Amino acid sequence: MDALSEVLRVVRLNSAVFFNARFSAPWCFSSPEASSVMQILHPGAERLVIFHLLTEGECRVEVEGSPPGVLRAGEIIVFPHGDAHVMASAPDVHPAPPADLPSLLRRGPRELRFGGGGAATKFICGYLSCDPRLCRPILNALPRVLTVSLRGQGEPGWLESSIRYAVAEAASSRPGGAGVLAKLSEVLFIETLRRHMERLPPEHTGWLAGVRDRVVGRALASMHARPAHPWTVETLAGECSISRSVLAERFTHYVGQSPMHYLTRWRMALAAGMLQTSSLSITHVAQDVGYETDPAFSRAFRREFGMPPAAWRGANGIRGLGSAQQGGSE
Repeated sequence: MDALSEVLRVVRLNSAVFFNARFSAPWCFSSPEASSVMQILHPGAERLVIFHLLTEGECRVEVEGSPPGVLRAGEIIVFPHGDAHVMASAPDVHPAPPADLPSLLRRGPRELRFGGGGAATKFICGYLSCDPRLCRPILNALPRVLTVSLRGQGEPGWLESSIRYAVAEAASSRPGGAGVLAKLSEVLFIETLRRHMERLPPEHTGWLAGVRDRVVGRALASMHARPAHPWTVETLAGECSISRSVLAERFTHYVGQSPMHYLTRWRMALAAGMLQTSSLSITHVAQDVGYETDPAFSRAFRREFGMPPAAWRGANGIRGLGSAQQGGSE
């Protein structure tokens, strides 16, 4: 399995659609930072990625500090880092007076109508919540704003058509519609990532470019498939049929850090996820991410998170675990 698939397998994505909107010109809508609506959309989430799929018409999109852009039918725009943004039918239209945002966001996929009665623009707006530590390789590789077309030859593709169908189903009384829509939203995000990777220029660096590279991609896939394996640069180089020095240089060029440093950080992200969501003993967690002794694991964890694993679990994970379950060294 490739590295992107391995990361997506463990990140625990959750998604939903919060707007099925029909805006008529003139209109303008200001969307706040994702962090300010996170507990409304997905209580308990640590990170939200917001997206808008335009199914009809076109609109202007502005993010502070970036030049304005135009979104057209069949395109999806993703805000991987939750930036506030403004979407409008034209540049001289001002945002509407603040609405009862919590009430609007709780509407779910039922159609929201807004605007002055002119040319229509239709959106499907949603979010994905994720573990920011496990999703870090992907999110850090993405720009503030990511726009990708899902259409071929101007016609709606299978994914856009499926999302539109699922939105209608979720708004009906048939059971399971919201579940189908949530799963399709995850597929939508993954397909957006894949299309973004395909269009990266050859000279591009970063984690996604590394995944695409034959050598670095194989090294990443090996580490993600078997994170507890006692990897060394030499054994990774053997997996890739390349010399140690070439692998180290190529990996650092694309990923920005050495293979062993990357592996340690990924192991710590996996460990934090297990400590936060399970009652596994610290000894068990340590072994699952490749540490033979609790003290070695604790030192690595403290370097990454500033506190030992038991203390981190007490602050972030399951409450009330007994000392026997905690196990291991501070």
